[in-house]
Amino acid sequence: MSINFRTLDLNLLRVFDEVMAERSITRAAHNLSITQPAASNALRRLREALGDELVRRAGAGVEPTPRALALWPVVRDALRHLEHSLAPASFDPATADSVFTLATADATAAELLPGMARRLASEAPGVSLHVVPLTTHDPRRLLADEEVDLAVGHFPAVMADLTARMQSGEAMAFESHRLYAGHYGCLMRRGHPLARGRLTLDGYCAARHLLVSFSGRPWGFVDEALAAIGRQRRVVMTANQLFTAGQVVAASDLLTVLPRHFVDMAGLGADLVVRDVPLELPAIHIDMLWHRRLHGAPGHDWLRRMLAQSTEEALARLPAEP
Repeated sequence: MSINFRTLDLNLLRVFDEVMAERSITRAAHNLSITQPAASNALRRLREALGDELVRRAGAGVEPTPRALALWPVVRDALRHLEHSLAPASFDPATADSVFTLATADATAAELLPGMARRLASEAPGVSLHVVPLTTHDPRRLLADEEVDLAVGHFPAVMADLTARMQSGEAMAFESHRLYAGHYGCLMRRGHPLARGRLTLDGYCAARHLLVSFSGRPWGFVDEALAAIGRQRRVVMTANQLFTAGQVVAASDLLTVLPRHFVDMAGLGADLVVRDVPLELPAIHIDMLWHRRLHGAPGHDWLRRMLAQSTEEALARLPAEP
């Protein structure tokens, strides 16, 4: 069906967005300060323009059609982008009472949050920061669904995909900023038999290993690198937190591969030894990732600046990598 966009009443999209968010025409009308018949009429006009039912009655609310589910993210992003561009909200850290939700791994949180806590106390006492566990290597759905405002972590596949999309000229739905780069090391307890001298590939492969895995799957990028050279290791335990991995390794003969700076950041320097991993591994990059609808939003811009500054301060306190 051909749609004449020039004659389409864009106010209908605001009603559609609210109905989709609430799954109720009555609640949508209340939120928009219009009557329920006016909201129903707007939805009817949009149905006629698009040639789709959009929503159907379901119990006390409504259920969207497949076309509505496909259309809604586009409409919502466009409306949010217009809102931020035409009427950007002011943000004064000293008086703001905003709540931000950040998804990140435990070790990254431990690195960034002390500095953020000091900044919130001195610059933005009314602002709250909620940190939730990052349990995926691709947080784009969390950002698109507005479950979190910002994700911070190591997202190599996501960054490669975004780079490819940008190079092909495709419209970008996400923005990113690199906070820092580092390298991996092999961690073991002080007194471990392999802690004396250089760690060899044979010694590494013969040892027992702990893998940090969000999914619990005993296979990761180290195993892929080993398979590429015809070698393998034995992963006998998985953990979903870096701190847990560090504590287990410090109290056992297991080895684990983690960012080198983790030892000093976690205060485990007295218990753990870091050795070079005896095979080629990629550098670790920690990036901030957010949805482009928040790009330019004053509060979100402020949050990213604070995180970047807290990162710089945290890294300045760590010893340089060898």
